Amino acid sequence: MSRPPRVLCAGLFHETHTFVDGSTPRAAFEFRLGNELLACEGDASPWGGALETARRLRWQAEPVLDARTLPGAIVEDAVFEEFWGEFRDRTAHWKESEIDGIFLVLHGAMVTTSYPDAEGELLRRIREIPALAHAPLAAVLDLHANATAEMARHASALVAYRENPHTDARETAQRAAIFLDRQMAGGLPMRTAWRGTRIVWPPGGTATAASPMADLEAMARECERSVPGVLDVSVCAGFSFADMPDAGVSFCLVHTSECGAPEAVLDRLSAAAWGLREAGNVRGMPVEQALESIRDESHGPLVLAEESDNIGGGAPGDCTGLLRALIAHRVADAAVCLADAAAVHELWGVPAGGSATLPLGGRGSRYDAGPLTLEVTMRGRTDGRFPLEDKQSHLASLCGDFYDMGPSVLVEHGGILILLTSRPTPPLDLGQWRAVGVEPSRLKVIGVKAAIAHRRAYDPIARANILVETPGPCSGDLRKLGYQRIRRPVFPLDAIDD
Repeated sequence: MSRPPRVLCAGLFHETHTFVDGSTPRAAFEFRLGNELLACEGDASPWGGALETARRLRWQAEPVLDARTLPGAIVEDAVFEEFWGEFRDRTAHWKESEIDGIFLVLHGAMVTTSYPDAEGELLRRIREIPALAHAPLAAVLDLHANATAEMARHASALVAYRENPHTDARETAQRAAIFLDRQMAGGLPMRTAWRGTRIVWPPGGTATAASPMADLEAMARECERSVPGVLDVSVCAGFSFADMPDAGVSFCLVHTSECGAPEAVLDRLSAAAWGLREAGNVRGMPVEQALESIRDESHGPLVLAEESDNIGGGAPGDCTGLLRALIAHRVADAAVCLADAAAVHELWGVPAGGSATLPLGGRGSRYDAGPLTLEVTMRGRTDGRFPLEDKQSHLASLCGDFYDMGPSVLVEHGGILILLTSRPTPPLDLGQWRAVGVEPSRLKVIGVKAAIAHRRAYDPIARANILVETPGPCSGDLRKLGYQRIRRPVFPLDAIDD
């Protein structure tokens, strides 16, 4: 090749919770068009790693666009069609001979009103553009992707994160870029073989430090080492709150023609997952039972993970179940966070030390008991922007080096600190608390709206971490949700004979 390889770069990132009320509109998305995408180079996100690697490999990276937002409700079709229209128009002038590769950063669990497999639909449309029909295409996926046969059919390489919490998103993008570069340089063509399973695990069962994911990831690495032609094996834990046919555990095997039997490798992996199915069906304990642990006076805070209102899983972050329990048990020296822009607006003018009575939270989910009216005392306020203390965190994989909670206030009720934010903020970085003057390690109890991803930040300061069950849309008991589209039978929704 007489010129540097020209690679089209684009991203579409949303983890869709189809059981959350409402929809995710265009206004919720951040669109970066053209060269705006290049500002990510070097940061902690997948794009930061991909663009840095592109420069090192001397690609001529052609940034098309990127659209992303936090997890939430079903995405409106208009968002997907706007993204597609921009992609199509911004790539229309290229000829097949001018494009050497395509690099995409996707989530893998996006659902729109009309497309339960939005990423599969996107890849299908890309391949219908004559100039892009045959170019090598590598796509980065989240570990919680609901990967599909349609995605694999149109991608040369589907490469997913290997860690949960997602500390390796940047590294995964770099690995995918190297695979793409190898093929563009004349290496053997890559293909992705896919295999779904009859398993759907709640997020609490998908931590990679424990079984079953630790076992499956170890098996995947062994396959990469021992099977000729296998470049990468992704264990996609799936996103259980996306009601679509292929939701759940699946495997993506990137291979060349040197791998004579990719199906045999997938047989082994899927059989292993089935044998481990019970280990992944993890549910939180009743919050009342968990509060018994507060009597333990060991050093460090007790972290109560309210998985049913998991912001990183698409929940609204304003459910009141845990806060109600802390108040009922008169737990002091505790802290929780609620996403409630209306309350922030109402409290913004209250001076430090002043009081107000108002309803908090409880508006974002039909599963919650509703707003909780409290008298609170103002302790502080902030514009909400804070630098991430951990540049390799799950949160960094979403936003880079900074996060913006929006205008936020810190109030107190009965010895419980309540951080009210304008934007839902995944509790994945302790800088969230320190930005409002709270040292989390000195608290007795901290409530976090998460399932697994918070543990990288909180485990080093916690005396214990307990997954608790409260009313909310991200319940670990998947049988409480009204699935309509998922394939059946599937564990644990159905009884299945081996």
